[in-house]
Amino acid sequence: MNPGSPASAVVRTSLLEDFSLEMTGKDVPKLEEARDTIPQGTRINVTFLGNEDLRMRLAAARAVKRLGFVPVPHISARRLGSQVDLEEFLAGLRADGTAENVFVVGGDPASPEGPYEDALAVIRTGLPQRYGVRHIGISGYPEGHPAIDDRVLWSALTDKHAALAAQRLAGDLITQFGFDVDPVLTWVEETRRQGVDVPIRIGVPGPAGVRRLMTYATRFGVGTSASIAKKYGFSLANLMGTAGPDRFLRALAQGYDATRHGELKVHFYTFGGLRATSEWVARFRKEG
Repeated sequence: MNPGSPASAVVRTSLLEDFSLEMTGKDVPKLEEARDTIPQGTRINVTFLGNEDLRMRLAAARAVKRLGFVPVPHISARRLGSQVDLEEFLAGLRADGTAENVFVVGGDPASPEGPYEDALAVIRTGLPQRYGVRHIGISGYPEGHPAIDDRVLWSALTDKHAALAAQRLAGDLITQFGFDVDPVLTWVEETRRQGVDVPIRIGVPGPAGVRRLMTYATRFGVGTSASIAKKYGFSLANLMGTAGPDRFLRALAQGYDATRHGELKVHFYTFGGLRATSEWVARFRKEG
């Protein structure tokens, strides 16, 4: 498919029909500012950071709902100190009417702070479903994880998918962001071969400063060679510049084949730039 063809433009637009965004608990004022630029009903993930507490996480999920969006609170397994912590969070979400959708991830700590080693351990408790969760998002790593062997990642992915199916819970996959479409689509094909058939949301950085992008890329083991940077649309020699995902999304649309890749959507890591990202999406869709 030619990236400039009408067919490619249609695919680009369809990939963005149901995009999702990510924010932190501290980003509520930024969400307020961006509210008129984000389509109502947009799924907005609320991260589970170590420097934010229960009150802040619950308040952020309430704000997302109040503003007309769909809150997807994160649960970081390794940051939970106890089962009580997990149930207190889930009970708070249920009381606020924000428990239907959650995203469960292992989390950054090298060692668990409580009884949950990984996302699978949280899912297998059955507690999310007991507190009203009906949809669980799980993570995927097209370029691998700096601290986890690939075989472990694939086993965890298929086990989580099986656990969701056994509990009759809907789900989707959200990938770590990257700058190169080729390993992403290769990973998606392998995911489908492994029998994981849920929708996949491809992680994409929102428009941001190159230095900030590099900081996050280094943290998550994302490939950033000079050739990859050039393909994405920025130079490693100019860390003061900015970059958007224009080229990445055009390449994704060009390489996307529904028969091989299944249902794909886009998830934006906004790095706090909710308005900048949502305005960029609107412009990109209009141009498409």
